[in-house]
Amino acid sequence: MSTITAPHVPAYRLTRRGRVVVFLFAFLALIALALVFAGGSMATSEPEATQTVVVEPGQTLWSIAADVSDGRDVRDMMDHLVDLNELDSVALGAGQHLEVPVD
Repeated sequence: MSTITAPHVPAYRLTRRGRVVVFLFAFLALIALALVFAGGSMATSEPEATQTVVVEPGQTLWSIAADVSDGRDVRDMMDHLVDLNELDSVALGAGQHLEVPVD
């Protein structure tokens, strides 16, 4: 005759608060791991080499970008100069100093 035994019930049980604590700990551990791996993917290259040019009367951002673009798309160079110099617009004034990339 076979004996039927009751399933094994562990001697411990997590309360609602305990389950919340375990969940929060696991969640924070995942966030910490994500931050560690995300930090490793950041660009760590050297800053771009630049030189300062002084805007002369009649010069435009387009003309300066065309001078330093070396055959690349002038529009892309204009966008790059706006970002590099944190310009609010493409309007320039005579005597203004601009950083331009050096090849």
